[in-house]
Amino acid sequence: MAMDVILDDQKISLLLHYLSEFVKWNKAYNLSAVRDPLKMVERHLLDSLALVPLLEKAHDKQRIIDVGTGGGLPGIPLAIVFTDSQITLLDSNGKKTRFLFQVKMALDLNNLTIANTRVETYQPDEGFDIVVSRAFASLQYMVKGTGHLLNQHGRFWAMKGVYPENELRDCEKNAIVESSKSLNIPEQQGERHLLILKPVTSEAVINWDKPEL
Repeated sequence: MAMDVILDDQKISLLLHYLSEFVKWNKAYNLSAVRDPLKMVERHLLDSLALVPLLEKAHDKQRIIDVGTGGGLPGIPLAIVFTDSQITLLDSNGKKTRFLFQVKMALDLNNLTIANTRVETYQPDEGFDIVVSRAFASLQYMVKGTGHLLNQHGRFWAMKGVYPENELRDCEKNAIVESSKSLNIPEQQGERHLLILKPVTSEAVINWDKPEL
């Protein structure tokens, strides 16, 4: 099973450098339950890179926030690939964000911002085009918990396993499925889906274009 992702040597080198740092720090910081580097490639790197073809079809220079990023997934691979986009990594775990700062410096990722805080207290200066996450157990919690981070045209990008029909019913008053993609990830067992959700209520979405009074 192939992925439609083409990367130059520099980006591949940066991804491998990131993987090396991940393996090293994982021993002390428990970034992932996966310990085998080859399994990390399959379950973490390739899983994150599956978003690349879809983001390439979107507009350039996206503002993206990865909520509950943990060890930087999918945010760091996306920052490596999309150097013109601004990527923010948000996590409340101090150990994990220390690792993220180390990776930012080691890989010289100038398009990367790291926020060590809880999502409900994070107030960006400008809204995001995309809120992406692999971490939320519930779509309803993702939509309600991160809606304030989107700009007026922003979307939720939720990475899930089996197509979450029950979760979608639970959040249908707050968001609708704009598109759903089955992700083809080499060597990975089971289903994987990306759901792009459009908010349908305005309560949680700040009008970032509104002039100050």
